[in-house]
Amino acid sequence: MKIAVRYYSRGGNTKKVAEAIAQALEIEALDITHPVEDVDLLFLGSSMYAFTVDKNVKEFVSSLTKNNVKEIVNFSTSASDSSTHKKVNKCIKDKEIILSDMHLSIPGEFLKMNKGRPNEHDIDVAKKFALDVIKAHQ
Repeated sequence: MKIAVRYYSRGGNTKKVAEAIAQALEIEALDITHPVEDVDLLFLGSSMYAFTVDKNVKEFVSSLTKNNVKEIVNFSTSASDSSTHKKVNKCIKDKEIILSDMHLSIPGEFLKMNKGRPNEHDIDVAKKFALDVIKAHQ
């Protein structure tokens, strides 16, 4: 199974989680400026910005096709309890790309909220999540 990790991170929270997922999968996490070529699973990370995903994430997702990505596994960070799963689903609904029901949302530090997050425990949760996703696909 071919797997890739891509992320968009303004403050570094989502990047930390992406790198933890990639480390567990023994691959490299790259930001969304790097195209995706023919993968079975794409772990896609972003955060909520003004109650939606950033326009750069929307543009990245719009560049994906069912020919180069079979399934997206969403993960996100947020100062609130918000997940980007539903927003990413809206972006791909007409693309015939599967969005996994398995998704992860980790608290992220923003201003005075969630100081120190994602922390070591969150990183461990992200690594376990990645391995659980792979196990579910075997």
